[in-house]
Amino acid sequence: MLSAEAETSEAAGAETSEAAEIGGTVLRIHFTAEDLLSVRFADGPAPLLELGLAVAMLQRGDGGPGFTRWRRSLGTARTRAAVAPLRQLVPPTGAGPLFLDPPSADLDQGMDLVRRSTATQVRTELTRITTAGLPATTLLRHLADQDRDAWQYLERAMRSAYPALVGTAWPRLRAGFDNDLAWRGRIQRERGLRGMLAGLYPGSRWRSSTLEIPAGRELDVRPDGAGLVLMPSAQWAGGPLVGRYPQGMLMVYPALTPLPCLDEPTPGPDDDPLAALLGRTRAAVLRLTGREPTTSQLAELLGISLASASEHARALRRAGLVATVRSGRAVHHSCTGLGHRLLAGGSEL
Repeated sequence: MLSAEAETSEAAGAETSEAAEIGGTVLRIHFTAEDLLSVRFADGPAPLLELGLAVAMLQRGDGGPGFTRWRRSLGTARTRAAVAPLRQLVPPTGAGPLFLDPPSADLDQGMDLVRRSTATQVRTELTRITTAGLPATTLLRHLADQDRDAWQYLERAMRSAYPALVGTAWPRLRAGFDNDLAWRGRIQRERGLRGMLAGLYPGSRWRSSTLEIPAGRELDVRPDGAGLVLMPSAQWAGGPLVGRYPQGMLMVYPALTPLPCLDEPTPGPDDDPLAALLGRTRAAVLRLTGREPTTSQLAELLGISLASASEHARALRRAGLVATVRSGRAVHHSCTGLGHRLLAGGSEL
């Protein structure tokens, strides 16, 4: 649920038990001025977070016909067997134990963080989910006791479920994430930060500096100066989920376009008018600058060299499509007004 870079290495050992589905009364997020200045989006979908959301969605009945078909497509015996242990930990609300979905750049890093969960953290989170209604199964008791066989069993289940629930859908999950960020960026430019935040979930409204979101229970959240990290998910149809990590408060909310409505990305220039104009990689760089990435982030996200990322950004800057600002040792690239107009008109090229 967090930016998947240097911050992720600290996340596994310090999450607290504050996690809840927001879906009947009110969730109140009490912002300070410092919090509002620190609101940001995550760099991308988080692999293990998406796995937990998928397990929750398999147990739900909402999301419309598209998610009904999605559930049927995953109803194989092998997938059911892999998901069965995870259902003991992740309820339909999606509010499973925080040690199960640490922010990570990939599956292996995430599993390493899960294995490094502290005994105190595991016991606290398992107590929370059983108090909330999940049965205290043998697996949960053995996990709490740090039983090695139980932890190996859990890892095998997660690795077995991941390809079907997340791996094959990853390009569409990434596309849904990027599409949502592009839309939220446009809303923020037109209506400001308050307007963008109020539009993240239907029925939300501001009361002074407090954002009120329709919720399944009364819950008051105070980021305490650490801000809020936003994470859209294309395969989540429930209400927003919140959790506190060392880096601050995190909120997951349903992406603008749900997974069943997302087509597989079409990478060929012939299928992408913007790529036909700029070239596939350069068009991808321009799209990413809506998130103000650094040069190294561009290189990592696109799988290209640092020199290549720098050259593409330089070419776009010369064309007036990208602005570059140095912040300490990092160089951030942002989309200009001309760049935004080109992206908005890409379907008409």
